[in-house]
Amino acid sequence: MMWLIFGILAIIFAILNIFNFKKKSDIFRFLSLSFTSLTVCAFYADGASRVIIEDWAGLMDTMPTISKALWVCVALSIVINSISLIKSYRKKSQNKKAA
Repeated sequence: MMWLIFGILAIIFAILNIFNFKKKSDIFRFLSLSFTSLTVCAFYADGASRVIIEDWAGLMDTMPTISKALWVCVALSIVINSISLIKSYRKKSQNKKAA
């Protein structure tokens, strides 16, 4: 369940990064990428703990759904963070042309 919380936090910070890109603060981008990494680690830890206790039925029930949700969380984090990067580069190129 922790992977879901980390994934949601990663997306929230990525969205905050889009709205805050004008202030040149990279803290939201850092937090988003950090929580994306923690999402992957928490997902792996959940699967590993189920293997250790030999909960094969639990693995078969949860892994297909969790892995799809993990892909969505990571993909959204990457896409949303790339939007802020593109906006930042466009702003820099417009400032260079104006100068």
